[in-house]
Amino acid sequence: MEDIKKAILDFAATSKKSKFYFKDLEKAVQEKIPTAKSRDIKKAATDLVNSGDLIYFSTGSTTMYGLKGRGQTEDH
Repeated sequence: MEDIKKAILDFAATSKKSKFYFKDLEKAVQEKIPTAKSRDIKKAATDLVNSGDLIYFSTGSTTMYGLKGRGQTEDH
């Protein structure tokens, strides 16, 4: 689980976009860890949101993820 969290944070920090969909997150993690299951990635992302490393960004119809403090987020 820790390696999945690290892959998520690496992707979030190096991504050109400041907000991204779960599918983008899933694809990036599976490139680094091909055996990672979608459910485990979702669980790791939720843990990172709960710990304050990532934040949810709601567009009204979709929920996106963002790295806290990067780009325009709802805490700015």
